[in-house]
Formats: sequence, C-alpha cells, structure tokens
Amino acid sequence: MKEDIADILIREAQRSMRRAIAPYSGFKVGAALLTKKGKIYGGCNIENPSLMLSICAEKVTLVKALSEGEKSFKALAIVTGDGEYSTPCGSCRQLITELAGNIDIYLASKKGIKKYSANDLLPHAFSKNFA
Repeated sequence: MKEDIADILIREAQRSMRRAIAPYSGFKVGAALLTKKGKIYGGCNIENPSLMLSICAEKVTLVKALSEGEKSFKALAIVTGDGEYSTPCGSCRQLITELAGNIDIYLASKKGIKKYSANDLLPHAFSKNFA
C-alpha cells in the first residue's frame, strides 16, 4: 500500500523536531516541506535568549529549501513536542504565502491530522498584488 504524503512529511517533521533547540520555552517544533520535484526539507525551531532572535521551524525549513535553489513547493507538515495541533505564527503564515504560495499545510497531533491550505490560514494575505 502506498504511503500518504502527509504521513511521510509528518514523520520527517518529527525527526526534525528532535533537533529543536528550545531551552527557554521547552516548546519543540518540527516542519517538513515538500517541493514539486519531490524533495523534502526538514527544519526545527531554534531559540535564543533574546527571543526576537529565535526562529520558527517553518521559517528554517522554507529558508533551507530556498537557499538550495528550490522555488516550487507542494506541501508543509508541522508537528510539536506537546503532541497538539499548532498552526504557524502570523509571520510564518505570511512568508509561506509569499514564498511558497497556496500550498497544503498538514498539522499533526495525538488526535490525528488536519489539512489546510496556506490561504485558509492567511486569508486576504498582504502581497505585491494586494489592492
């Protein structure tokens, strides 16, 4: 039986979450981003004592893929250490929408998987086309 893309991405996000550096909040997050070419990039959150310098897992993952020359994306999965659903913060939602487009976003928890589009999570997003 063929494995579902959401399951593959969630498993990679869980692996990435184990590398999270979250000594201040203890809130570990992992993300995995699928390109349209089928490559998967994983990332985790990294905290700093100056919280403004901390970076979210979604941003790490997106920037990692972009810095490798990727420009076309299909889906993103997000998991947290507490096993609950966690949507991207507003800043991540904006970057995802701007740089990855209206991709599918999977959130995993102990209860299962929820699927959204980037536009579901950030309706009326600010963009260069915003009027």
